[in-house]
Amino acid sequence: MPSQRRAGVVLGYANIVVKNLVNLVYTPMLLSFVGQAEYGVYQTSYSFVFSLTLLSFGFSQAYVRFYTQRKAHGTEEDIRRLNGVYLVLYLAVSATALALGLAFAVNAGAVFSASFTLEEVSLAQTVMSIMAGSIAITLLNSVFDAYVLAHEEFRFQQTRQLATTLATPFCAYGLLLLGMGTVGVAVAQLAVSVLLLALNASFCIGRLRMRFDVRRLDGALFRSIAAFSAWIFANQVCDLVNQNVPNVLLGALAGASTVAVFAVSVQVRNVFVSLSSTMSNVFTPEINRIVAESDDNGALTRLMARVGRYQMVLFCWIYGGFALLGKFFVLKWAGEGFADAYWLILVMALPLVIPLTQNTGIEIQRAKNMHRARSVALLLMAVFNVAFTLVASPLIGYWAPAIGYVASIALGNGAFMNWYYQRRVGLDMFHFWGRNLPALVAGAAVTAVCLAASQALPVSGWVSFFAWGVAYTAIFGAALWLIVLDGDEKRAISARLPFLR
Repeated sequence: MPSQRRAGVVLGYANIVVKNLVNLVYTPMLLSFVGQAEYGVYQTSYSFVFSLTLLSFGFSQAYVRFYTQRKAHGTEEDIRRLNGVYLVLYLAVSATALALGLAFAVNAGAVFSASFTLEEVSLAQTVMSIMAGSIAITLLNSVFDAYVLAHEEFRFQQTRQLATTLATPFCAYGLLLLGMGTVGVAVAQLAVSVLLLALNASFCIGRLRMRFDVRRLDGALFRSIAAFSAWIFANQVCDLVNQNVPNVLLGALAGASTVAVFAVSVQVRNVFVSLSSTMSNVFTPEINRIVAESDDNGALTRLMARVGRYQMVLFCWIYGGFALLGKFFVLKWAGEGFADAYWLILVMALPLVIPLTQNTGIEIQRAKNMHRARSVALLLMAVFNVAFTLVASPLIGYWAPAIGYVASIALGNGAFMNWYYQRRVGLDMFHFWGRNLPALVAGAAVTAVCLAASQALPVSGWVSFFAWGVAYTAIFGAALWLIVLDGDEKRAISARLPFLR
């Protein structure tokens, strides 16, 4: 299993690199085919329909915990019953999502008529209808995704994701060439969702011998899953608000072009999230095993600090690099009309340094069934985010959801959660920050020095862009070696890199 985790991390980051390289081409290509206004309609429609993923109610995230408990203390029949409950549950959820998505499409005019033209409303209705089918299939796929994760089959998980990452833009490009516009993009996503479901189902049923017992559905098991998942669902509401509701509010209050600028900044912001979650996701089964077998808070703290340390180094390197090179990149990538996206990204990504280096703690809370407090706190922050966006968007446009997002992350994920981990969950957060603050300080110092130097030697073309990227990475690596890494870490790196011996 350790080799599976290593493969999962390596392939996961390869997937992120490929996905973002694809986006470097895909987003400007889509903008050139459809224009800024239609792109804004597409993003608004996606954000609106994506809210249907809430219908999963957090059940899929609960699967690993219940599977691990039954694997350790139950029988094979108990696992089959668990799988049967999940299959029936997600068939119902998928059907409901499809029906609601079509209802959203029919009523799109009532929501967007004030800011969209008649043609844009018609386009939104078509795109929403297709996306509803894609979301329904994606929800059904959750049954098999959870089973793959529980078995720690990270090679298959990431290889499959890499294939679908490449398939979507190629399929969309072909349909764009046929003149289908954003409707073609939605059709491409639907086709890839169907393919992904087929791959997952065949792997789980054929290779992993996944079996379902739907004859005797366990009502008590369903109630336990529902009670546990309710607070995961509340957390999903928060994520949905922070990720998608601002797009809908901006579309209704400020227009499609404003949505496009904010959507581009959110897309880059999500790169930071994916870089962190890729590493922590592979430890979910291990965390559940530790809690189920010993509930050793010392082992959990060390694991959280170790993973967080890697995540902190990666976050600081990427954030500092974007601060140095991002302005030039955004203008070349998205165009002159998206200049403010650089500042939006810097502002919104900065507070993420806390939750993105502590997201193994989320799985620790869930494994201990202590995730209620986090959900309540983040729900309150989400309400604040929506209220601030609603009031301030007509005045300051896309800066309203950016400010609301930063406040919610800093107060909820930052201040409250660190107190909760220390005082209630039983983790030693002083140990965590003692291990991670040196990387944060070193990253900030390197970024400040490079930004000051770039005033004399600005990033004005692709040659200086790549030259500064190499120089920044070299300086960051030197600071990491001299200031951050301890003796054991240096010896481990030297063993893998002979030229450092």
